[in-house]
Amino acid sequence: MLMSLGQFVWGINTLAYQQLQRQTNWRWAAQNRVGQRPARQFVGEGDDTITLSGWLSPELVGDRNSIDTLRYMGDQGLPYVLVDATGRVYGLWVIEGISETGTLFRVDSLPRRIEFSLTLNRVDDNRIDQVGLITDPTEVIA
Repeated sequence: MLMSLGQFVWGINTLAYQQLQRQTNWRWAAQNRVGQRPARQFVGEGDDTITLSGWLSPELVGDRNSIDTLRYMGDQGLPYVLVDATGRVYGLWVIEGISETGTLFRVDSLPRRIEFSLTLNRVDDNRIDQVGLITDPTEVIA
């Protein structure tokens, strides 16, 4: 197991990502000033985004249906708990997008290699007490 998103477990038998990229932003309001740089005021946290990317080869490693499972999870519009293999809880995350590219096609039109990228965005405002308590996505403060 590399990581789990809700009940979906990332691993060799499902999807093994090769890259995890995380970008965290903070918001700063700017007030223009004559003859000087704008004054800035911290107004809070911004987006926290994780992108997982990698590839699978259905004949060797990974399960082609795993991408469909993640698509189904995204269709539900629900936040999911993200936990890594060490037990670190990252909070609640929503699936914002999935891209998939098939290459090296067989005669029956199935790809031998599928590259994927999954984009997640954090929605729990650093409130770990919300983990496991969300049953309705409208309860999440975005």
